[in-house]
Parts: sequence; structure tokens; C-alpha cells
Amino acid sequence: MASEQRQPKQPKDVKQAQSLGPDRVKVEVQDDTQAYDEAIMAQQERIQQEIAFSTPLVSNKVNISFLNKEYTDDDNVYQRKIQDLGSKYGHVRTTRRDGNCFYRAFGYSQLEALMDNPKELQRFKAVAAKSKNDLVALGFPEFTIEDFHSTFMDLIEMVERQISEAELLAAFNEQNTSDYVVVYLRLLTSGYLQKESAFFEHFVEGGRTVKEFCSQEVEPMAKESDHIHIIALAQALNISIRVEYMDRGDCGGVNQHDFPEGSSPGVFLLYRPGHYDILYKL
Repeated sequence: MASEQRQPKQPKDVKQAQSLGPDRVKVEVQDDTQAYDEAIMAQQERIQQEIAFSTPLVSNKVNISFLNKEYTDDDNVYQRKIQDLGSKYGHVRTTRRDGNCFYRAFGYSQLEALMDNPKELQRFKAVAAKSKNDLVALGFPEFTIEDFHSTFMDLIEMVERQISEAELLAAFNEQNTSDYVVVYLRLLTSGYLQKESAFFEHFVEGGRTVKEFCSQEVEPMAKESDHIHIIALAQALNISIRVEYMDRGDCGGVNQHDFPEGSSPGVFLLYRPGHYDILYKL
């Protein structure tokens, strides 16, 4: 009688997995994948916290030459563009890279500009005061937006009382105050996009409605901003914004764009891929 052929011994964990069947194996793989994803997310959150502790929400104003230090000397494209930028602007004020930089940069720059323009301050205050009712009329719940609007108005009234630049900077570096302003500016942007949805629907990709776009890409914190956001906020507040675009395009200098086109800007921002800072003209 031929001896029975022995099967090679398998590792214990493989035998256990086989005895449990393919469905259980899939579950274990899914659990491992979920654990890995959670570990990555936790690591990213730690990195974000480290950034938060190491960089201010809005920095002190520094000489435009500060930008040279962020690129190597042999990075000819960026060094050339910084030189071009320096022919028009003398200083820059950086913002934290947290996905809210456009709104934070705009908010600070606009209120800072109003410190020296009392007539424009009164116009802007009236627009801001009315904006809450406009949002409510569009369907935003009043109890949801009330606190954000109040914080926004408080800052405008602080400027009206002729606070110092240092006091305004301190307010924008207080996390709750600064974030409430960002939230309200996001709501204003969303409200204007939805109000003018017939126009903006042609610029929304992915088969989404304007309302869906707003709920996914405008209202949530940390969502980055593009042309459509800038256009809407500028129109909502009747403000002119100039953005200087500095990227790796080999065009010799920075490209500027005014929102809306043909306007006389009072807010000047620097855009580098994924980020906005504040500029100060010479």
C-alpha cells in the first residue's frame, strides 16, 4: 500500500485564515487597510498641529526679499519672478497654510486697508451689516450664521474705533475670532454663488449643481479657493482684489489678475500654488 502523500506544513496564520473562509480574509484585509488609513490620518493631523504651533495665522509684515529664502539660488524661474514682484511690492505678510489662507488673507488685508479710509469703511460696514439678512433670505438659518456675522461686525467696529495695526493682527491670530471671520466669508461666497447660480453653473465641474459645489468646496473649512471663489466674494462685498500669480510658468514675471476685471484694487494678494499671502505696494 503506497504511503499517504503528506502535504507541506503551512504557517499557522495561513491555516487559520483558510479555515475561516475567504469572506473573513477580506474582512481582515479591510480592517488592516482601515487601520493603515487611520494611522496616516493621525500622522497628517499631528503634522498640521505642528504647523499650527510653529506658524502664525497671519504673520508680521516683512520685506519682499523674504521670499528669496524660500527658494534655492539656482531656482531661476522663481528668483526671477520674485525680482519682478519686488519692482511693484515692498512687503509681504504671510498666512498659515491651512486651506483657509485666501479668506484669512482677504479678511485681514481688507480691514487693514479700511483703517486709513473712513468713507470706504462706512460703505463696507453697511454692506456687511445687511449681508446677514441677505443670507437668511437665501435660506441660510439665522441661528447658524448669527455668531459668525457678529464676530465679523465686531472686527469692523474695532477698525471704526481706530484700533492699531498690532491690535488687528492680534485679533486675526486669535484662533476662534480668525476662524469665525473665515467661516462668514465662506458663507458670503457661497451665498453669492447660489444667488447667481444661473451664471456660475457653467463653471462648476463634475456634474454638480452650484448648491452641491458650495456645500462641498466653499462652505467647509480648509477647502482651498480658486477663481470662482474670488469672483464671488469680490462681487458679494463690492470689493476689488488683485492677485499676483507666481508659479513655474516660464513667462519671465508674475501674472496679475483683477477681480472684477477693469477695477481699481484695494486688496493685493500673492498666489503661489495652493496658497495666498498679502502684498503691500511700494
